[in-house]
Amino acid sequence: MFKKILVSNRGEIAVRVIRACREMGIRTVAVYSDIDKESLHVRLADEAVCIGPASPDQSYLNIPAILTAAELTDSEAIHPGYGFLSENPQFAEACAASGITFVGPTAENIRLGGDKAKARAVMKKKGVPVIPGSEGVVESIAAAHKAAKKIGYPVILKAAMGGGGRGMKIVESEEGVEEAFLIAQREALGAFGSSELYLEKFVRPIRHIEVQIMADNKGRVMHLGERECSIQRRHQKLIEESPSSCVSEKLRKKIGDYAIRAARAVKYRNLGTVEFILAPDGEVYFMEFNTRIQVEHPVTEAVMGVDLVKEQISIAAGNEMSVKRFYRPRGASIECRINAEDPERFLPSPGRIDTFIPPGGPGVRVDTAAFSGWCVPPNYDSLIAKLVVHGANRQEAIARMRRALAEFIIEGIKTTIPFHKKVLANEAFLQGKIDTGFVERMNGDQSRGDQSAGQPRKDINPPSATE
Repeated sequence: MFKKILVSNRGEIAVRVIRACREMGIRTVAVYSDIDKESLHVRLADEAVCIGPASPDQSYLNIPAILTAAELTDSEAIHPGYGFLSENPQFAEACAASGITFVGPTAENIRLGGDKAKARAVMKKKGVPVIPGSEGVVESIAAAHKAAKKIGYPVILKAAMGGGGRGMKIVESEEGVEEAFLIAQREALGAFGSSELYLEKFVRPIRHIEVQIMADNKGRVMHLGERECSIQRRHQKLIEESPSSCVSEKLRKKIGDYAIRAARAVKYRNLGTVEFILAPDGEVYFMEFNTRIQVEHPVTEAVMGVDLVKEQISIAAGNEMSVKRFYRPRGASIECRINAEDPERFLPSPGRIDTFIPPGGPGVRVDTAAFSGWCVPPNYDSLIAKLVVHGANRQEAIARMRRALAEFIIEGIKTTIPFHKKVLANEAFLQGKIDTGFVERMNGDQSRGDQSAGQPRKDINPPSATE
């Protein structure tokens, strides 16, 4: 096992990794930008190294600075967390070239996961269903017109090297192709450094279901069930739960088998997530690979009883995964992402936290780096805490989350706690009648043509969910 790991991240995920390392008897090194000098991850680590100014490209995205910090502190491995360099294949290769273990999948795994068009092609070849779409990238507006006409409208243009909703445009008819293509191309280039796009049939309404996978160096691959990630705004997840209220045992086996097949197809190593679209007719389609620990990993930990960060570290050290067989979900878990944002407009709300009192009690977990007196910087992601609950069933988990949200006190900045309370009181959510358009309907945005929130939809739960 490693003796020392450098954590090349900040915020709650850096704290999460440091805590796992401490339980494993591994010393930790925190890296930080000058604006993060007083952050919790810096205080908790055994050592800390400043790697640059607040701007991410000069600190948390600065590969030479991070590798120098690792070498100066004699770190044997680097854990990238999520975001920043976690899905950068050049970083994984640079770690290997410096004789430092990258705690994550191989550079080739990351490279494939980042190339959505190529990943689709590989999955299709291996028998994992994909949504009808273009064969590879669409090189021009004319090519987009041709592909869209063949597939049928509506379609969606997506950044081939992207994710998180950036570089994505829905096209309802032939007249909208040119404008959408140019906008998506510009967004993709700005966000990911590549203007390449691919095109898919736009299916709606859908549920966003993802499967947690693990693969060790012995070639063993295991899945740890699904997570429901349909509560989103502009393709950004806000609430996740496990298991999904619409996934039956039969469907769980089906998508789990697809996820394992996908992992084996690319000779995957370490932890990752295979994301799927669940269509109204019950069909499942591959969406993408996420080659890192997910923000929402705690809900899987809660229902499966497995510490995923420890598994990441152990596999990276060359050990076999500890999980030997598939565990059925035990109870239900829900995660609410508490962001420093105006809950009405979802605009960032950085600043000083005057009071921070997290909830507690049975079945309540709070992953955070926030504390009273801490200033939320405007330079990074607005996530300040993940509130996670576990209950005997979904009903108890919802009741527990409502209680925990009522107890959570954050003063000095605006947060999304009121939004989460609103969702947890919504009748459609309580009945599990959700899809990725839920938030827009709840907030009264009818632009997607869906029914208003609170009115259970008959076409959201696919037939397989009740088998």
